[in-house]
Amino acid sequence: MKKMDNKVKAIIKNAAQKLTGYKRREYQAEITLEYFEGNARKAEREMGWGRECVEKGLKELETGIRCIDNYQGRGRKRTEDKIPSLIKDIISLAEPQTQADPAVKSSLTYTRITSKAMRQTLIDEKGYNDDDLPTDDTIGNILNRIGYNLKRVQKSKPLKKIKQVDEIFENVWEANRQSDENPESLRISIDAKAKVNVGEFSRNGKSRDREPKKAGDHDMNPKSKLVPYGILNVLTGLLTIFIGTSYETSDFIVDCIEMWWDKNKKAYKEIKELVINLDNGPNSASGRTQFIRRMTEFADKSGLRICLIYYPPYHSKYNSVERCWGILEEHWNGEILDSVNKVIKWASTMTWKGIEPIVQLCKKVYEKGIRLTKKEMKSYEDRIERSETLPKWDVTINPLPG
Repeated sequence: MKKMDNKVKAIIKNAAQKLTGYKRREYQAEITLEYFEGNARKAEREMGWGRECVEKGLKELETGIRCIDNYQGRGRKRTEDKIPSLIKDIISLAEPQTQADPAVKSSLTYTRITSKAMRQTLIDEKGYNDDDLPTDDTIGNILNRIGYNLKRVQKSKPLKKIKQVDEIFENVWEANRQSDENPESLRISIDAKAKVNVGEFSRNGKSRDREPKKAGDHDMNPKSKLVPYGILNVLTGLLTIFIGTSYETSDFIVDCIEMWWDKNKKAYKEIKELVINLDNGPNSASGRTQFIRRMTEFADKSGLRICLIYYPPYHSKYNSVERCWGILEEHWNGEILDSVNKVIKWASTMTWKGIEPIVQLCKKVYEKGIRLTKKEMKSYEDRIERSETLPKWDVTINPLPG
């Protein structure tokens, strides 16, 4: 065995510490062969190196086969890996209290439930033991990892609040729960995105190009304005987007629903009830006479029991389809949407929950301001069932028998 003074030993040990993985093992093996006659035990005693590590390095030098380091397998497992059901249970509790980014220009979501409340709810409603769950901070980290951020209240405070907000939310969650547990019920979320101006507009986006894309210096005089309308199957994540070239009216909305049903009804042969999550906007409100008439006619035509479940005013960001619009904005980002075809093409290549949407152009021209008189409306009002406590926010339309 070659002699090694303390100064040389310190230099060698310091050099080894600066290396990692295969390179460190190779270096330690070469030193062991040179100074310790290839004896890993002597290298361990003299240098303080792990004997198993040195032996592995010697074997790698001898065979020329390099061992792949499993860095991902090191360290402590994450809580959600140790408790496989935890993620699913957290999502089921967070989802009803989740809203889209108030600006609807990103995929960021916020939840009203805190990590402390989430932990307690897991114990109370999901049957977890206190000792089995991690700390509040870890629960918060898990929420962040799966995309649920604590809501910044000052940014998303509703412009107006009515006394029934909490009651309406409870009604929405209960109706959604009943639908999701009923194999004969299908729940969809519907809403329109802000109009898309077609033209050489920057839209404050960014794109990764060698040369920056050129847009007009003023976002004025668009070639046309498009109305994207989304219908989302909440449980499967299948999104359908209708691109309207006219006005967003009650007729446009119901036409979209009818076209969507005609294309999908063969896949939903067992469905007898359609639960629709929507906001009480001007063209789909439960007091909009033309909307109620068209939905009643749709119920008769399809044979479906229609349940209109509305979110409170100024809270439509909790409606699931709203989150799709943030994804779409991020997807087309800095692209110059200077033609209808380009809008459709880019919308078709976004993904929601890993699924590309179905996008359809609707060229029909719609007339604004269609209303029914009280006399005309009476036969339809007699047909619908309104909740006794929330008549504006929970409406059921039963189809005519036969």
